Amino acid sequence: MGGQVSASGNFQGCGTNADWMSALCPLLWDVPLHHLSIPGSHDTMTYCLDKKSPIAQSQSRLLQLLGKVLPCITRPIVLKWSTTQVLGVTEQLDAGVRYLDLRVAHMPEGSENNLHFVHMVYSTALVEDTLTEISEWLESHPQEVVILACRDFDGLTDNLHEYLVACINNIFGDMLCPRGEVPTLNQLWTRGQQVILSYEEASVVSRHRELWPGIPYWWGDQVKPQELIHYLEHMKRCGRPGGLFVAGINLTENLMYILAHPTESLEKMTLPNLPYLRAWVREQCPGPGVRCTNIIAGDFIGADTFVSDVIRLNDKLLRC
Repeated sequence: MGGQVSASGNFQGCGTNADWMSALCPLLWDVPLHHLSIPGSHDTMTYCLDKKSPIAQSQSRLLQLLGKVLPCITRPIVLKWSTTQVLGVTEQLDAGVRYLDLRVAHMPEGSENNLHFVHMVYSTALVEDTLTEISEWLESHPQEVVILACRDFDGLTDNLHEYLVACINNIFGDMLCPRGEVPTLNQLWTRGQQVILSYEEASVVSRHRELWPGIPYWWGDQVKPQELIHYLEHMKRCGRPGGLFVAGINLTENLMYILAHPTESLEKMTLPNLPYLRAWVREQCPGPGVRCTNIIAGDFIGADTFVSDVIRLNDKLLRC
């Protein structure tokens, strides 16, 4: 189970987890989703960042200026520290990922309604095309459920927000689960619903019942894995949120680290630390307890057994 990374560094998707939700023990079909263990991908769409893209508007003016004045130097550096995933969205879903972290933006040079994804630079993929790809995958896997977190909204006006919500409704339609109490798999299957869509813009959520509020994400903002785990353990001691939430096991570079490691990348920084992070994952337990985990999101899906490790945590619920 789970994808593996070869000695050459090639990531491999794995379809053995493509239908893991329907393959769960039937005793877990009536457990609310926020008490299950669900694998997610951090910055899901960075596998298709555009090397010719301008620096995003949300970044510092200095970085934007360097991107314009010295694009041949600045953009490759930004790109290698912005890429958190190698597998495409369908490959991630096939591998078992059920939480997708979608950072939406409008590129200033783009056409009026063309929305892209962003992580320091913009993606080649359009939001509407990607949502359609997810919808088509769900049609082929009718008992799988995805949690889509639409975030950031760099450059979106009120009109673009409404355009995006219209696209969401047109593409997913009756697949969308309206907000309310967190449902179980059995409840979703009975209703024919497969998508919980969180939207981190409260004013838009208030106008649309099909949207859920932003899902809390525990982001450690740490270079060292030991410090990241220390942060996550601190958050667990403080108590879990009441609904769906994400523990991010993604490392984050800072300027000092980049300057000290000019030939490296986020991938080179992350991969050697995956065994340490995976050991923490395997110790976690889903459920209603205050120190239980729910969604666990990571970088470089397919590099190790992360997805399968998160799914297997659900077996612990059967021992209670």
